[in-house]
Amino acid sequence: MARMNQAEHARSHPRILFQRVDIDNFSCRVAVGLVFVRAARLSAFFVMEVFPIAKKEMQINEQIRDNELRVIGPDGAQLGVMSAREAQKIADDAGLDLVKIAPTAVPPVCRVMDYGKYRFEQAKKEKEARKNQHVVDIKEVRLGLNTDVGDFNTLVNRAAKFLQGGDKVKVSIRFRGREMGHPEMGLESMKRFAEALQEVATVEKPAKLEGRHMLMFLAPKATK
Repeated sequence: MARMNQAEHARSHPRILFQRVDIDNFSCRVAVGLVFVRAARLSAFFVMEVFPIAKKEMQINEQIRDNELRVIGPDGAQLGVMSAREAQKIADDAGLDLVKIAPTAVPPVCRVMDYGKYRFEQAKKEKEARKNQHVVDIKEVRLGLNTDVGDFNTLVNRAAKFLQGGDKVKVSIRFRGREMGHPEMGLESMKRFAEALQEVATVEKPAKLEGRHMLMFLAPKATK
């Protein structure tokens, strides 16, 4: 009877223990709830909350415990092979850090450097690279089988601006009713549109009828 009461209490008042663990490149908080079932047999369930963390950082200073290291000085000079203790003393005397830059080499390669400054410069370079990265969008231009010359030229100019800005252009024509019986008219419109943009665009995907829509994709012309 005492065991049954204990089991009932455990089911209604489970204990929750929290533990933080690292799995691959994720930091996980694991909640372990303990309950008693079937005459006090112990069972456990897990609830995981996952938090992404930065990629594994380089080993520095006291984290480096290899027997032998090939060491590069702060000026790039080869200092030779030595123990981790000797390498650390060189870094300490210079007021700098010992950083393992090639862990898979035999012996591993370390460099004496200002690790904080190195991390700052790397973060700055990554930020600049992201800022200069251009995301290519696909803009759409819709033609009609009976688009007049004025509207046609307006659409050509609009597509040219998209292409000159580095974006791709999807040209579409929707066929309505009896227009489905004249796909050649759509092909002719697509051909004229591509020819009007031949100085700034190349045809990435030729015109093709898909259901009631004819589609053609244009890409910016590569600059020489």
